[in-house]
Amino acid sequence: QVQLVESGGGVVQVGDSLRLSCAASGRIASTATMGWFRQAPGKERKFVAAINYSGGITNYMDSVKGRFTISRDNAKNTVHLQMNSLKPEDTAVYFCAAKSGFPTADFSYDYWGQGTQVTVSS
Repeated sequence: QVQLVESGGGVVQVGDSLRLSCAASGRIASTATMGWFRQAPGKERKFVAAINYSGGITNYMDSVKGRFTISRDNAKNTVHLQMNSLKPEDTAVYFCAAKSGFPTADFSYDYWGQGTQVTVSS
């Protein structure tokens, strides 16, 4: 089992930055591929970014490339999502997820957090 707890969400203005964190605990937490997903009101959940155990492989959805950066601190079992130049369309609940294997942009993740709300106001 892996437990995931997100933090760092909030209300920001267009163009602002926000850093989300996800603390992982439990078995395989330190070796898991970690991902971020988001779900806007009334819409399906979508992949945002993922990173493999070593941090050497990352994967991003097209609309956040160049604005969002995923990173991890394995000593603290924590993964971060640095979000810059935020837009109203980035408003969503952001979920952390974990699995073994390659950081794919699909829903093959085994463990999920409860989510943290990000609201970007114009």
